[in-house]
Amino acid sequence: MKPSGNIWIRRQQCPCGDWKCYIKSDGDDQPSVSPQPAKKEKTLSLPTSEAVFTPYVGQIFKTDDEAFEYYSNFARKNGFSIRKARSTESQNLGVYRRDFVCYRSGFNQPRKKANVEHPRDRKSVRCGCDAKLYLTKEIVNNATQWYVSQFSNVHNHELLEDDQVRLLPAYRKIQEADQERILLLSKAGFPVNRIVKLLEIEKGLQPGQLPFIEKDVRNFVRTCKKTVQENDALLNEKRESDVMELLEACKHMTAKDANFVYDYTTDENEKVENIAWSYGHSLRAFTAFGDVVTFDTSYRSITYGLLLGIWFGIDNHGKAVFLGCVLLQEESAHAYIWALQTFVRFTRRRHPQTILTDLDSGLRDAIARELPNTRHVISIRHVQSKLSSWFSMILGSQYAEFKVEFDTLCHLESMDEFELKWNHVIARFGLVADKHIALLFSYWASWPLSLIRGNFVARAMTVEYSKSVITFVKKILTSETSLHVFFELVGVASRPVKAAENLLKVHMKTCMPIEEHAQSILTPYAFKVLQNEIVLSLQYAMTEMANGSYLVQHYKKLDRECLVIWTPGDELMRCSCKEFEHSGLLCRHSVRVLVAKNYFQLPEKYLPLRWRLESSLVPVDDDNVPRSDNDCIQAFNSLAASLLTESLTSKERFNYVNRELSSLIGRVRDMPAVDDCAANMAPNNGSEFLQC
Repeated sequence: MKPSGNIWIRRQQCPCGDWKCYIKSDGDDQPSVSPQPAKKEKTLSLPTSEAVFTPYVGQIFKTDDEAFEYYSNFARKNGFSIRKARSTESQNLGVYRRDFVCYRSGFNQPRKKANVEHPRDRKSVRCGCDAKLYLTKEIVNNATQWYVSQFSNVHNHELLEDDQVRLLPAYRKIQEADQERILLLSKAGFPVNRIVKLLEIEKGLQPGQLPFIEKDVRNFVRTCKKTVQENDALLNEKRESDVMELLEACKHMTAKDANFVYDYTTDENEKVENIAWSYGHSLRAFTAFGDVVTFDTSYRSITYGLLLGIWFGIDNHGKAVFLGCVLLQEESAHAYIWALQTFVRFTRRRHPQTILTDLDSGLRDAIARELPNTRHVISIRHVQSKLSSWFSMILGSQYAEFKVEFDTLCHLESMDEFELKWNHVIARFGLVADKHIALLFSYWASWPLSLIRGNFVARAMTVEYSKSVITFVKKILTSETSLHVFFELVGVASRPVKAAENLLKVHMKTCMPIEEHAQSILTPYAFKVLQNEIVLSLQYAMTEMANGSYLVQHYKKLDRECLVIWTPGDELMRCSCKEFEHSGLLCRHSVRVLVAKNYFQLPEKYLPLRWRLESSLVPVDDDNVPRSDNDCIQAFNSLAASLLTESLTSKERFNYVNRELSSLIGRVRDMPAVDDCAANMAPNNGSEFLQC
């Protein structure tokens, strides 16, 4: 087994700071990014529900690898393993015969004993077993295939039970995630036997149930240490060379982009330690969308020993927009302070209103020092993704119920209700003294919705935005190891592009003047969010209270009332739900009051510039905005109605219109039946058959 060759991996160290504790985020089962295309490890076992048939003479396989995998699966199901024996080749066909045999086939040849005081006398497992599968290559219709020329399933030894066969060397594999964890624990000074015990506890397995044994872990650690020792000097030289190449790429970029900025630090040996950069278009994006910034520090490089930090904003279409990038040698408050200071210099001393991060004590301290007036928010998804690692083991069968309760907690809007429910939940599940509950409590002011509801996050906590961040990261974390290539990929991925979905017009739903007004000003993304609030406002009743306040209540959910305070002179509106303060878009309760006050347009202050079409990084040309089928039908009906009215005023007009329309219909029929416009539109019902 070889150590993992990944260049980028997700940070696994738990923010609690305990080396024995690590995080496997929910949904992180995807492999990390490799520095080079890796050979796929074939799984030598089939699902228990899938039948594995006995091989037979004449059976055809496309490749010899396919045949080996098939025979391996058969062997595992039947209590033995196989190995590759003899192969035969010729000049014309290359290798044309492959022999696969039982792992106990043949006999060990006697070896000369080493000249040591106590030589090891290891007993061989080989006992001359004759079980085998021989393959022969043939060419049929110019296509190569392999067929089984000999097969025997006769063994001269006992076959193993399933709990024993899994311990045969052929089936003992240390997966990548386990390799990374083993190396981390070994680096922290854990002996092999404690590493194995800890892995069993973390996975919830009984002793001896891991897919590998202590010997495999010891060999893996030894191999890694030996590889590191042999290649350390070479790797250090490569790291230094690649970092200098990245620095040169930054210098060259200043000639291409006058607004490109970068900075770096060096250590006592004048070697580059940290480096950060941003592009001109990214800094322009910050001007429009720098009010809310996400600082993503999810990945680090094994090859270079660098932490990757990316600053994102959220644009007026709800998508992540790249603002800057940093590579840090350490995950410490000191390194984060430099990163934040550099980012603020890049943005000409402009601070965001809100910054969203993961749980990280060093980063929290750095933000408190460098961005004292910026609200620090921990995205709830970062908290929820760690729950399984923290509590699934200690809660066991109760974990599923706990997770449901915790998810409910996260979305409670009342602080009093949250505190009451919080105390009840942690007491009920016996977590009062748990260190991770204490960790969450130390971030108390940064993650519960009830406490951050009044902070502006511009919808940066939505699932859609999180997905766009993940999409960006996947684009830049490729199989290339070179930092220079990484730099180029970041540059390409960061450029704003005109997305088709950003141009699609959203249909009107209520025909209310307020809705029509908002549609003409907001981006389709922002309008769709506000439109939903407008539609839902129709389900709310309003009761006028004293001092210009209004109680807005759902006609069914009578316990969910909100208080809206309306100041007509200043057109100032405040709702107890704090949706506008949180997202920058009005809530249904406020809309209900505006409609009741005979507002046909939303006040300007409630149509923030950051959500308007005019703020788009890529200008939106109205002529290029795709028109929906309903828009086409309405436009055509309007023209047809006018034409009918005008043609009926005289017989001469009627005859002229009739003649011209008949000619026009003939020309239209001669045109292609489907074009790009029609192909993208389907009528809403059978009567709407016209296309634009």
